[in-house]
Amino acid sequence: MMEEKKQTFDANEAALLVEELNESFRTGKTKSYEWRVSQLKGIEKMVVEREKDICEALYKDLSKPEYEAFISEIAMVKSSCEEALKELKQWMKPEKAKTSMATYPSSAEIVSEPLGAVLVISTWNYPFSLSVKPVIGAITAGNAVVLKPSEIAPATSSLLSKLFEEYLDRSAVRVVEGGVLETTALLDQKWDKIFYTGSPRVGRIVMTAAAKHLTPVVLELGGKCPAVIDSDVDLQVTVRRIIAGKWQLNNGQACISVDYIITTKEFAPKLIDALRKGIEEFFGTDPMESKDISCIVSSNHFSRLESLMDDYKVFNKIVVGGQRNQKKLKIAPTIFLDVPGDSQLMQEEIFGPLLPIITVENVKDSIDLINSKPKPLTAYLFTNNEKLKNNFVQSVSSGGMVINDTVLHVTVSSLPFGGVGESGMGSYHGKFSFDAFSHKKAVLYRSFSGDASVRYPPYTPEKQKLIRAVMNGGIFDIILALMGF
Repeated sequence: MMEEKKQTFDANEAALLVEELNESFRTGKTKSYEWRVSQLKGIEKMVVEREKDICEALYKDLSKPEYEAFISEIAMVKSSCEEALKELKQWMKPEKAKTSMATYPSSAEIVSEPLGAVLVISTWNYPFSLSVKPVIGAITAGNAVVLKPSEIAPATSSLLSKLFEEYLDRSAVRVVEGGVLETTALLDQKWDKIFYTGSPRVGRIVMTAAAKHLTPVVLELGGKCPAVIDSDVDLQVTVRRIIAGKWQLNNGQACISVDYIITTKEFAPKLIDALRKGIEEFFGTDPMESKDISCIVSSNHFSRLESLMDDYKVFNKIVVGGQRNQKKLKIAPTIFLDVPGDSQLMQEEIFGPLLPIITVENVKDSIDLINSKPKPLTAYLFTNNEKLKNNFVQSVSSGGMVINDTVLHVTVSSLPFGGVGESGMGSYHGKFSFDAFSHKKAVLYRSFSGDASVRYPPYTPEKQKLIRAVMNGGIFDIILALMGF
């Protein structure tokens, strides 16, 4: 019996898909409050009913511990759904806007309207939450949406395709699986917005493709996220939070994980000793056997990390860890001390369990060091010094910032999450997700009264005086102009 040939998804298929979604959008159904709510409830139901399947897929792809999968993937999606369902009516209401004397009498408002058919291209490190959360934003704003999950997390990608088919409206919400060919076919199409999460390299490809159609983009990228640690901190709490923001975070495979630490030469030995003890407390004497730490996602990524470790400039700088097992795709939490600034470890985003510590004479010097590099997605500072806190906030440009903790800013939906410069553009989470997929339409309302002759020819000196008074906004000047002075 011949094996059934799998249908390829090419540019023609992609064009047909976009047309189907545009037709669905043009019916107006995705704009209704009822449709949006029904899809959000569908996602909420999906997460509750299929939690076990989601955890199993995440374990297959990343050996992600169930606890971590629940906190960082399932709970995040549920929370986004709950907030959207609670706030959607308010988000959809037009915002009142002030008018000027020049338009009197009038009223104005800002109307949030959906963009149309949008494309979400997600990544592999949090393959469930980073796929579904942007889709929630697209739905709340009233768009038709296509999700392209990452092929590097195949179990989660396959599950998302099945779950979306089962729980959501196929005429307006679709999943396309595949790799580079399928993504290219999708990018060749005209979309009303593209939302991409991933690397700056691919972000440039996405932006180039979008530019052909003048399609706006949100790029959630990454960068080298620094953590500056002062010597006046509560060391035990600091170390626990650094470990949580590095190795508990998908074993460092996260865009907001701590990429490198900056501290003083004097404080570094004390910090390293505390980190060594903290790693042992959390992951045991042999972290390679720990079930509470994720594996490296693929052999390609393992090889990339291995080459960073084996670089002749840094291999002798390891002070903690260094164990690896290619067969199991495991690398232990590994700390380096004072690696050269021109090493690959300090030139590219690490995205793994390797953590360089860079020392400076004075903790204030860390600001210049951070600012000498491309702007990071997040910057962290641990200190009790109020002056240093204020200086750090004012002087360091980054997508986000956390003082005396790591990563928790992503749980605060009232804060926008996004990058700046090399770390991305645009933001989402909470209402910012709704806004990311909406057009803010300016609407001015006037009646047929108040039709002043001053705006029409002939342009007399009297009219000129009056229009200048109106534009200057001074009521006294307007009265004088009307009196002929």
